[in-house]
Amino acid sequence: MGAWFWWMIFGMAVVTYIPRAIPLTFLEGRELPEAVQSVLRNIPYAVLGALIFPAVFFIQENVWFGVIGAASAFAIAFTGANVILVVLGTIAILSVYGLWFG
Repeated sequence: MGAWFWWMIFGMAVVTYIPRAIPLTFLEGRELPEAVQSVLRNIPYAVLGALIFPAVFFIQENVWFGVIGAASAFAIAFTGANVILVVLGTIAILSVYGLWFG
C-alpha cells in the first residue's frame, strides 16, 4: 500500500468529519427554530426512501413485481399494521403473484 492509498483514506476521513464538525462548532449553545428541527427530524426517512424506492422496481426483471410489492406494502401499512405484518403480508401477496404470473 503506497502513499496514495493513505492520502485517500485521510481525505475520506476529512470529508466525512467536516459535515459533522461544522454544526457542532457553529450551533453550539443555540436552539434551532421548530420548523428547522422538524425538517431535520424527517431527513433520515427521506434519505431511506430515496435509496430504497428505485431498487424496489428493479429487483426483478418484471417491473410489476416491484409495483405490486410496493403497493401492497403501502396498503397494509396504511391500515396500521406493524412492520412484521407488513413484511409478511407483502411476501404472501408477492408469492401468490409469482405463482400465478411468475
